[in-house]
Amino acid sequence: MTQVESVHPERAIARDRLAVDPPIDTLVGLLADQAVRSPDREFLRFVDGSWTFAEVDDWTSRLARRLVTEDGVRPGDRVAIMLPNVVQWPIAWLAILKAGAVTVPVNSSYQRADLEFVLQDSGARVLFTDAEHTALVEEVRTANGELADVRIVEASSPGELADYPAARPAVDITGETLANLQYTSGTTGFPKACMLTHDYWTRLGWVCTNATGLGADDVALTSQPFSYMDPQWNTSLCLTIGAPLVVLPRFSASGFMADVRKHRATFCYVLGSMPTLLFKQPPTPQDRDNDLRIVLCSAIPAALHAELEQRWGAPWREIFGMTESGADLVSLPENAGDVGSGRLGQPVPTKRVRVVDPQGREVAEGESGELITSGKPMMLGYWNRPEETAQVLRDGWLHTGDVAVREAGSYRLVGRIKDMVRRGGENIASAEVERVLERDGTVVATAVVGVPDELFGEEVKAFVQLAPGIEGSRETAERILDNARKQLARFKLPRYVEFVADFPRTPSERVSKPALKARAAEHPGTTYDLQPSRD
Repeated sequence: MTQVESVHPERAIARDRLAVDPPIDTLVGLLADQAVRSPDREFLRFVDGSWTFAEVDDWTSRLARRLVTEDGVRPGDRVAIMLPNVVQWPIAWLAILKAGAVTVPVNSSYQRADLEFVLQDSGARVLFTDAEHTALVEEVRTANGELADVRIVEASSPGELADYPAARPAVDITGETLANLQYTSGTTGFPKACMLTHDYWTRLGWVCTNATGLGADDVALTSQPFSYMDPQWNTSLCLTIGAPLVVLPRFSASGFMADVRKHRATFCYVLGSMPTLLFKQPPTPQDRDNDLRIVLCSAIPAALHAELEQRWGAPWREIFGMTESGADLVSLPENAGDVGSGRLGQPVPTKRVRVVDPQGREVAEGESGELITSGKPMMLGYWNRPEETAQVLRDGWLHTGDVAVREAGSYRLVGRIKDMVRRGGENIASAEVERVLERDGTVVATAVVGVPDELFGEEVKAFVQLAPGIEGSRETAERILDNARKQLARFKLPRYVEFVADFPRTPSERVSKPALKARAAEHPGTTYDLQPSRD
């Protein structure tokens, strides 16, 4: 097995075109390899300490032995984790995998209904948690007889496992072994669990390694909850290159870049509203005093892209994927022409991507259609949902539900198939209107939806979150739309504007529009009807 060395981006990209398969195809194998090659190198850094590859390998092996001998965990069993961002999260994850079991990440902010659903749907009978969440788990176990035998395992320290063997259980684990039931955001009802294998995770880490040119001398930093995809693939990335992963307790726009400087991070991944929130922080003389080499992001605001790079002195590049598919498209570091274009780059080496019409026929360059993808990494399907699996995985192609156009050898998202406003005879992509509104310096984030209208069928409504200190008034709404009027066709301009303090969000940091609409219906705010924008 060859360890990935630290290389310059251009050399990594050349290697990427030749080596499409990771040399080690299990997370367990990656950890064992690094524990031998770099036992004393730092691997995990949290607020309360740091741990080397050898220490993590020893800790997870002993915990895996405990799971097998004390908790009766067998290969294929589902074991849930409900913890905040503490080191016990990745320790539990890797230990579960060493036992040959399947990890079920649970959002630590879940309440009774969410937790009950995930435990029942997954069939998990063991749950890692802490004292803060034990009472909630007990409440769920008491209320639902089918969950009464769920066993609680409190997060442990290495010292508590000293009596267990340091060699991991003798379990056959391959790249095709199921590793996670990773629940999606659930924007249209209860979430679905994507079945993700070891190969899925190792390949995702390998793809990002080659796209970015990161190596053992780099430092990755993440602030998203560990139950989300991002810290997990960041862990795979660091296992691939033998570099440390810094995990913050949570994302804080005001403190994020200070932490980047403090930990001398060279790489981070951000998504959703995070770039906009970071940019809207007051500039400081220390902004460019950092070690960042590259930032990967999903949905970089096109209007802010060049300014984000200029402010922090590092390339920001798009990477596109879904829980179902891992990584599909990436803009490589040297592709400066993508900056500010909204383009997502080209397919990763093990993926094919097409843009098709509703009949599955490929559309011409410049025309919009659904983005579909095939290849690896890819989920096996949705857990216990064969019909829904068949809807999205057809003839080897994953139907993403995203509307895209192909241009200049790259791809640009237009919106979601189900996130369009049908106004009269026009289809309006909510994402396009949102991008324009968010170019206003006083706007933090927006969500555009369709509302019923007798004349046009639907009208455009914008929910707008303003920067601190900006008054949400009719005058503010009119000023924002005056700016947008220069960039949007008249029929795309919102007729209605409602200011909100925040947005309900999915685990992937996207605005949950169903939750937003439900909240607005139950607790309506002041809506400004800007009649002059109507055709």
